[in-house]
Amino acid sequence: MLEVRLGSYRRALGEVLVELGRELRDLVVLDADTPKSTGSIAFAEAFPERFINVGISEQDLVSMAAGLAIGGKVPVATAFAAFLMRAWEQVRNTVARMGLNVKLVGTHAGLSAHLDGASHQVLEDIALMRALPNTTVIAPADAEAVKELIRQAVTEVCGPTYVRLGRDNAIPVYRRGEVRNLRVGHVNVIEDGEDAVIFAHGPMVGVALAAARILKHSEGLSVGVVDAHTIQPLDTDAVVKLAKRANLAVTLEEHRPVGGLGSAVAEVLTSSKVSTPLLRLGVGKAFGASARSYWDLLRYAGLSPEEVARRVGGALT
Repeated sequence: MLEVRLGSYRRALGEVLVELGRELRDLVVLDADTPKSTGSIAFAEAFPERFINVGISEQDLVSMAAGLAIGGKVPVATAFAAFLMRAWEQVRNTVARMGLNVKLVGTHAGLSAHLDGASHQVLEDIALMRALPNTTVIAPADAEAVKELIRQAVTEVCGPTYVRLGRDNAIPVYRRGEVRNLRVGHVNVIEDGEDAVIFAHGPMVGVALAAARILKHSEGLSVGVVDAHTIQPLDTDAVVKLAKRANLAVTLEEHRPVGGLGSAVAEVLTSSKVSTPLLRLGVGKAFGASARSYWDLLRYAGLSPEEVARRVGGALT
């Protein structure tokens, strides 16, 4: 089992928000009474006059962010991803329908809140957010990717944006400087492969790389790994091209297979009449569970590198 030293998504979020706060005088950060947990406390301490803690009221969080956007500010609203979904109606009816430039950041997504159990482990948020028209959905692979992609989301993407982050479970993928290749709306090919290609996002990019190494050393298989950090809009041309070059396409995500990256890739391959078989890997269980460690929870969910390698290898035989 790959048990490397994990980075922190939320610490990276706090760092990039402070950097952006120094550059953008119109940047305002809002939080739903969890600034220490989400990492937005760093911005609150640096720019208290531009930080709003709305309390435990995610509907108000999104509505206030919408009002700030209408007033010409650049609002970033942070909250636990599971509880941010309480405000989906406000996201739909106000932010998305009006095309407002609101940046929503959901932390503790997937299984990252391993100790807190299923109530805190949202596995449906990508499905909910990518169902909204004109809404950008991003899930950075690691802490370095967080800084680059959130910077782009704030400074280059105009319109509703949802960024999905974990907690302190960022499996290192990129060295400092390598993230310059990351662009919102485009996949990043990390490893080339002909036998299979794995499209992944968030911490599953690191799991995919480990699984690819296992398959190479144990079975001599060539497995590509693609960081599909932008689930919407999906880089359809690249997905089609990469899938056609492989004998098997795989999607891997810390999310239910329904409605997430797996569904997005399936829709693209079907509409493009790509004959490459698709294996969709995600959290097949209805809900998560509590565990002593993040790695234990990955094993429980069948998302350890060893299990991913076993399923991909089995699909190729």
